[in-house]
Amino acid sequence: MAIGERIRFIRNLRGMTQKYLGTIVGLPEKTADVRMAQYEAGSRTPKDDLINKLAAALGVSTSALKVPDIDTDMGLIHTLFALEDLYGLTIETRDDEVLFYIDSRKGSGARFLHRVAFTWAERAEKYRAGEISKEEYDRWRYNYPEYDDSGIWQKMPSQELSDALIKSLRKK
Repeated sequence: MAIGERIRFIRNLRGMTQKYLGTIVGLPEKTADVRMAQYEAGSRTPKDDLINKLAAALGVSTSALKVPDIDTDMGLIHTLFALEDLYGLTIETRDDEVLFYIDSRKGSGARFLHRVAFTWAERAEKYRAGEISKEEYDRWRYNYPEYDDSGIWQKMPSQELSDALIKSLRKK
């Protein structure tokens, strides 16, 4: 999720308007809503000093707004938090284990991630059971969705083919 999307998401959680948020971070009242709309749409990117002000005004860490770098511990954690917001990733403990699962009832993104994760889990289980090799498992993961045969990625006809079919059906 890009920084603008995070700003919009958290601003809406806080019940703030773009104009209100813009003015409390020091943007001119006359253009505060337009500037915030530009940041949220991604047509402008806020500089670090403004990100700090936005984070303070929204009551969050700057890491909650910035695009996370999953190669860092904090970036990985904030990526998981964003997946919770966007894709229904849910965390719980059971028998001293931490479990992540996807609540597919939390929207179309969650349903999509659930289908992909379910397919991934099936492939991982085949690997663990010795039904496929490590090389086959890795080829599947590192080239996804090229070698996926689950049916999630159905090939659609080209627009040209679709138009030709409709045209031929109309002639009859």
